[in-house]
Amino acid sequence: MTRRPLVAGNWKMNGLRSGLSELEAICRGYSAAHKAKADFLICPPTTLVAAAAAAARNGVFVGGQDCHAKASGAHTGDISAEMLKDAGASYVIVGHSERRAEHAETDQTVRAKAEAAWRADLAAIVCVGERREQ
Repeated sequence: MTRRPLVAGNWKMNGLRSGLSELEAICRGYSAAHKAKADFLICPPTTLVAAAAAAARNGVFVGGQDCHAKASGAHTGDISAEMLKDAGASYVIVGHSERRAEHAETDQTVRAKAEAAWRADLAAIVCVGERREQ
């Protein structure tokens, strides 16, 4: 299996629905020549995943910035991999250094999230070793 380069843009906690015109411009600029070289992914805030997936064109992919390890349940404020898939996501980021630091996520938690993503047929982008000492 040949790996393709992936160019991903994580919007973090930035952006509103009114900013989706930027995504439309990105999609217009993503030409066949670009597609031949790499896949392009944007990961907007959760509130924009469905709208971004509807607006994405020319083979630009949309992903989530995180998912819960469980498919459902009493997890206020979280989103499952299945929900991201249902919203139109193809990818999800798990194990980002900010999530590990601010939410005390462990390697075991990240693994469980990645496995949940795979079960939902999402490609998991697993982040590792982002601090200097790692």
